[in-house]
Amino acid sequence: MSIVTLALSKGRIFSETLPLLARSGVVPAEDPESSRKLIIGTNRADIRLAIVRATDTPTYVQHGAADLGIAGKDVLLEHGGGGLYQPLDLGIARCRMCVAVRTGFDYARATRPGGRLAVATKYVASAREFFSGKGVHVDLIKLYGSMELAPLLGLADAIVDLVSSGGTLRANHLVEVEEIMPISARLIVNPASLKTKQALLDPLIQAFRSLSA
Repeated sequence: MSIVTLALSKGRIFSETLPLLARSGVVPAEDPESSRKLIIGTNRADIRLAIVRATDTPTYVQHGAADLGIAGKDVLLEHGGGGLYQPLDLGIARCRMCVAVRTGFDYARATRPGGRLAVATKYVASAREFFSGKGVHVDLIKLYGSMELAPLLGLADAIVDLVSSGGTLRANHLVEVEEIMPISARLIVNPASLKTKQALLDPLIQAFRSLSA
């Protein structure tokens, strides 16, 4: 029997995917937040879930270890999206990618044409493209967490990060100065799986499409 593997990351993407799965007739056998298992079965013998890091989701799908997955637009942009079919914006896990600086920092002056800016981010490709389009030279510093700390300790002038409510920025005396793009989660599919497991994948994709319309 063919089995479809869906790659998901813990946290917001998983929790906001659950209602879509349930309405598609798929119910996980366990909660990944309380289970140590990395492969979780469902009420359907032909569908299982692989619990992966958010940044690894496109890689598992690209190489066929998972047939499909759900990943944020931010992750897909950094990955490059090669070798992936992206049929749907699911409209879940919404936030925005933005530039933030310390309160009082003269961002307008620092980003004049020919200006130079030190930027801390884990979204290096997106930040480089954004500031290049503005004609601003940037020194990019790659970090993996606690981005807000970089301007406070003088490591960077600005950060590029995902923002939802903005509460963390405010708590650390940072202010959002530009929005780069809105972010939401996409359904991604391995093109080879789409051919070899079409009978299993097509109904799932159509179910997600009808629920996200």
